Amino acid sequence: MENGKIVSLQAGKPKQEMFSNVKILSAMDKKTLDNVTVTKSGIVGDGVGNLKFHGGPDRALCIYPFEHYSFWNEKFSKQLEIPAFGENLTVAGMMETQTYIGDIYQIGGTIVQITQGRIPCSTISHFNQEPKFLTSVMKTSFTGYFAKVIQEGVIKKQDEIVLLDRLQENISVYYATEVILHNRDGQDGAHALLSVDSLAEDWKQRILKRG
Repeated sequence: MENGKIVSLQAGKPKQEMFSNVKILSAMDKKTLDNVTVTKSGIVGDGVGNLKFHGGPDRALCIYPFEHYSFWNEKFSKQLEIPAFGENLTVAGMMETQTYIGDIYQIGGTIVQITQGRIPCSTISHFNQEPKFLTSVMKTSFTGYFAKVIQEGVIKKQDEIVLLDRLQENISVYYATEVILHNRDGQDGAHALLSVDSLAEDWKQRILKRG
């Protein structure tokens, strides 16, 4: 099991922004930091623009794989600036296919658990000034993912991300996201997700509502 590395660390409070001539309350434009204090509610000094669809204990930290940036840079013929996805941690060695629902990591003084993939909203298209950005991200399932905080503490940019426990090796973040966004494997996929106790409650409810 490979450990991960922090490429960039960022936080920011929501504020009124003008993205592509659209006025949005957003926390996408986060600032790069050397260290952050993490509570079970998230990073101190961080926030989300829409509490109805974002945030909460199961989504305390937003993580995005650095490896995808080269893919998006090539696709849109531009250099995206981190954090193009409004993520708190931009990480290397932890792509969605390599990371599993329920994985428990120590990052500096914190311990976190991966709970779900991310369902991005249209703000990422406005923020990056690419109308097709959201559609492309959803299609690829290169969405990044969320973690809840088990142990509060401080994360420093130089901290290694150490895998403490992998509770299961069947449902990767990528597979879970494929099931949620694209109904992969139909009822079999849905049942597989529901078998993972550490899956975020929001995603459990999304599956159950499908019937």
